[in-house]
Order: sequence, then structure tokens, then C-alpha cells
Amino acid sequence: MKKYEEDKTLSAFISVIPVRDFFFLGVGNALVQSLGYIPAFGMTDITLKYYYQVLSEPVLLSSVKVSLIISVISSFLAAFFGVLLCAALVINGKVRNKTLQIVKIPILVPHSVVALFIIVLFSQNGLLARILFQVGFIDSQGDFPMLLYNTNSIGIILAYLWKEIPFVAYFVLAVMQSINTTLGEAAENLGASGSRSFFHITLPLCMPAINKAVLIIFAFSFGAYELPFLLGATIPKALPVQAYVEYIHPDLQHRAYAMAMNGVMLLITLILSVIYYLISRKTEQMSGEKHG
Repeated sequence: MKKYEEDKTLSAFISVIPVRDFFFLGVGNALVQSLGYIPAFGMTDITLKYYYQVLSEPVLLSSVKVSLIISVISSFLAAFFGVLLCAALVINGKVRNKTLQIVKIPILVPHSVVALFIIVLFSQNGLLARILFQVGFIDSQGDFPMLLYNTNSIGIILAYLWKEIPFVAYFVLAVMQSINTTLGEAAENLGASGSRSFFHITLPLCMPAINKAVLIIFAFSFGAYELPFLLGATIPKALPVQAYVEYIHPDLQHRAYAMAMNGVMLLITLILSVIYYLISRKTEQMSGEKHG
């Protein structure tokens, strides 16, 4: 039996090695190219000038800012409304019925389809503009605010909220339900009101799960390509879109810029991961001291 378990563990380890190696090989190759070392294109000098230009040229730096703004706003709005949705499901006991199945649907819808929904609903020729025009709130459909293909990135943020609010709710649901039915009910039996037990016990204990959900959706929205490409402004482009433009540039030496942009995305994601880890660890320690 022990031999079988050892063989099983070894087989699992061996099966993971190629995936791990290919991942680090790809990341390492991209980082090397971001330093300007691409012998196939006659580039053999190691330099940081591509990173410098990404972080100094106005057009490229604007792409970094656009991606950060979209990711920060969409992540925190999704966390806020996702937690509200999760709390509503838990408080009303809608965690094991058709309502929960409906909540899952937006998570399964592809981003390209979500982009189509947003265009149909929120463009100046969309459904909402037509309704407002028909009821007399606006004089023409052209008076409807331009939410898509604009530098305000509202269309992209709406599209991310479509998918991320249900994701946060579903991600936190099991933890919140468990805490609410054990410690929350115990607190209410001891005289605490429902809202007091939620804000002082249930919600603080859910923060590690909420933080993890925020990190996941931030990293995804910061590096995602589809929605900024389909709904974003022409200038400035989001960082992943600008990186793709540089990657397919006829001048193959521009590929170093694309890799430098990927390096910036990787660096920011790693920094946020470390910050998240430190915050999460501190939150867990404070929660343990408070309820220990």
C-alpha cells in the first residue's frame, strides 16, 4: 500500500514537471526578449531601454494607466456588489436552489459574448438609448452618453462587472454561509442583532476569501485582452492590446516592446500578490487574536 502511494505521488509529480517547465520556459524567454536579446532578429545587446520607453513614452505609459484604472475600479466595484449579492443570498437562504444556478450563468458566458451584450445594451444605438429616446428623456439617441470606445472605459468596466460580481459572490458564498450558520447564529442567540453579527463577525471572517477573489479578478482584468480590444478606445489602448499591437508590428524589433509590456504586467501582478499575501496574513492573525 505504501509502495502504491509512493508510486502514485511520483507519477503525479512527474506529470506536473513538463507543465511547470513549459510555463517557466515561456516566462523566461519573454523576459529575455524584453531585455532586447532576440538573436533571430539580430538583437543581441542586453538593455533596459524597452522598459524605460514603456514607462516614459506618453502613449505607452497611458496604456499602463488605462489598464490599472480599469482593473482597480472594476475589481473593487465587483467586490462591493459581489459581497452584497452573497450576503443577500445567505440571509435569504437562496444558496441551494435555482437562484444560485442563475447567479452562476454570467460566469460561464464567454467575454466576447459579454462584449456583444454590452454593445446591444449601452451603445448609442443600443436598447437603453432607444428606450430613453422613446420615453422622452433624451432628444435623440445621439444624446445618450458615449460609454463605449471611449477613454472613460465605462463599457469595459461594465462588462467586467457582468462577470466578476457573480464570481465574487460564488467564490465567497460557501465561507459566508458556513460562518453565518455557526458563529453568526450563536451571536444572535446571545442577543446581537442580525446586522451587528454580520458586520462584526461574518464579514471580517470572510475577508480572506474576499481578498483572494479581488486578487484573482484584478490579475485577470489587468492582463485580459478581449474586452479592452472589443470595447476600448483607439487611443490610448489598454496595455494587453498595445502589447499585441507591438507584437504584430511589421518591424520585428518591436517585439521587445511587447515583451517589456508583458514584463510590466507580470511585475505589477507579482507586487500585488505580495501585498495581498501580507494583508491576508495580517487579517488572519488579527481574526485569530480577536476570536481565539
